[in-house]
Amino acid sequence: MRGEEFLRSCPVLAALPAKELAALATVARDERYRARDSIFMEGDPAVWFCLVKTGRVRIFRQSRGGKDVVLELLGPGEPFGGVAVIEKRPYPASAQATEPSVVTKLPQDAIVALADRYPSIIKEMALMIGRRLRAAHDSVKSLAADPVEARLAATLLRLADREGARGPHGLTLPFHLTRQSLADMAGTTVETTIRVVSRWLKDGLVREEENRLVLASVEGLRDLAEGEGD
Repeated sequence: MRGEEFLRSCPVLAALPAKELAALATVARDERYRARDSIFMEGDPAVWFCLVKTGRVRIFRQSRGGKDVVLELLGPGEPFGGVAVIEKRPYPASAQATEPSVVTKLPQDAIVALADRYPSIIKEMALMIGRRLRAAHDSVKSLAADPVEARLAATLLRLADREGARGPHGLTLPFHLTRQSLADMAGTTVETTIRVVSRWLKDGLVREEENRLVLASVEGLRDLAEGEGD
């Protein structure tokens, strides 16, 4: 995909005229990251508006106890860091590649200038923030009230609903989700996650194919997420 075509695939930039996208593509830079490479850290100056081109990126913050709390797991085409760039304030969270990834980075001055001329950028960012805040609110409620197994099931369902591919054995996540990443997203320990997922594999709720999780029984996992399991 050419630079401007990829930029147009991002909802935040989709309404820009072709000439603006072409000009933006000339100042964009693609950077490659290995798994676990840092893209930016919480508190860094927000100098780049970023888009995941290939791979996966996790957005996280650290708790007072030093534990990573995963806020988002982003895939191809998804933006991050945009609000901090527009507001010219430090990044409020950290970003890290979870697998080999390419990130398209757009400089702050170019994005701020475009946002001044095209209010659609701010509108789309607001819609994106609204969706993410709703998801974050659901996660916080779950962390406060739900048992660990319900949280793990809800996390898997959320990822599958957003990106899962329907296949003969269920909904397949299109990426390798480590037990550690799943634990971080559900607010539990990796040991507990390993134990729960192992039980799900044995019970046939999930399968593992080519290092990817398959939700074999979506209804069974939904019952667990809603507290209706045994």
